[in-house]
Amino acid sequence: MKRSKINRIIESGKDFAEVRRFFLPPFAFWTVQDWLSRGPEAAQIVEYNLGWDVTDFGRGNFNKYGLLLFTIRNGSPEALQKGVGKSYAEKMLVVEPGQVTPFHFHWQKTEDIINRGGGILKIKLYNSTEDEKLEKKGDVRVSIDSIWHTFKAGSTVSLKPGESITLTPGCYHQFWAEGERVLVGEVSSVNDDQNDNRFFEPMSRFPDIDEDEPPVHLLVSDYHHYFRT
Repeated sequence: MKRSKINRIIESGKDFAEVRRFFLPPFAFWTVQDWLSRGPEAAQIVEYNLGWDVTDFGRGNFNKYGLLLFTIRNGSPEALQKGVGKSYAEKMLVVEPGQVTPFHFHWQKTEDIINRGGGILKIKLYNSTEDEKLEKKGDVRVSIDSIWHTFKAGSTVSLKPGESITLTPGCYHQFWAEGERVLVGEVSSVNDDQNDNRFFEPMSRFPDIDEDEPPVHLLVSDYHHYFRT
């Protein structure tokens, strides 16, 4: 992805969050110079991969396959195993109409996906098989706003603003917005994007970046270039 496009996507996401009255923490607005002036006090942001994340899943077509995320809070898998630290994470996602986040599940993470405003969030669901393929015969049982529902494999669930769904480990899901862009909240157990994403089709979680202009705000994948404790 071109850095110029990433910059525009983040600026648009900031504006949309403001319109939806979803207020981001101060470090969402730090510039490169802000990062260069920071020391050990900001190390937790880097350690827990908090901040901006833009991906096209290696497909080269962000408008068709892509996602803008901002991780607000998170813990670490290592601390969680020791029974210390945060056991939870929270993200903001911006999903565009017809923009697909491809089928994937998590081995460890349970997550609530929440439509916080905008259009309709569509989520297609399958259970996974023991060899991590799509289970196309069995029913999928999920909790929507704490009420159990059973759907046929491959069904698409529609979440209106204010509605949410709980997705447990091993549940394949694919989602996109319908009608207009959606501000999505994700509240989950600890998030580990390096080790806890199982995409049905092989793809890259983080994009290769063409640095055609300087970054306005850093991505989580940029921190190691700009931050030193």
